[in-house]
Amino acid sequence: MTDILSKIEQIYNEKGHKHYGEGVSQVEHAVQCARQAVDDGERDDMVVAALLHDIGHLIDEVNPVHGNFHHDLVAAEFLSNGFPPGVIEPIRLHVSAKRYLCTVEAGYIDGLSEASRHSLEHQGGLMSADEVTAFRAEPFHEQAIQLRRWDDEAKDDMLASTPFASFSHYLESVYGG
Repeated sequence: MTDILSKIEQIYNEKGHKHYGEGVSQVEHAVQCARQAVDDGERDDMVVAALLHDIGHLIDEVNPVHGNFHHDLVAAEFLSNGFPPGVIEPIRLHVSAKRYLCTVEAGYIDGLSEASRHSLEHQGGLMSADEVTAFRAEPFHEQAIQLRRWDDEAKDDMLASTPFASFSHYLESVYGG
């Protein structure tokens, strides 16, 4: 296993127990999200994007209750050396996807968790018409929307957690470092 892949596993082993306003820990959230991608028959890059989309909370913690409001950008930067755009771009755009869906999809905002609605305020709130247009022009915007939907569903404290290490082969298959 390469240094970055070992580092990722170490981050989740050491900090994955943290909670940021949700009923599940960060590692439980990560594996539930990745499990949904697998169950949906997604490609390996999307499984990895689902697994690592919130790693920015664990790398650069800002708010001890809600994590890092810019965790999407922190994660994309951290993963930019070695992971392909199919991993990085949906991660970079998943907060924008939340803002987009809140803006264009009736009732979407009502289904967000309290923590997610709180963070929305700190992440720019609803999008302007120009921001909607710019988001739709992003090459990976559809993947980011799918990632966002898994993100919303991966907060079930009743689900037993799959071990993070069980996704190692997905990480190894897409890492090109």
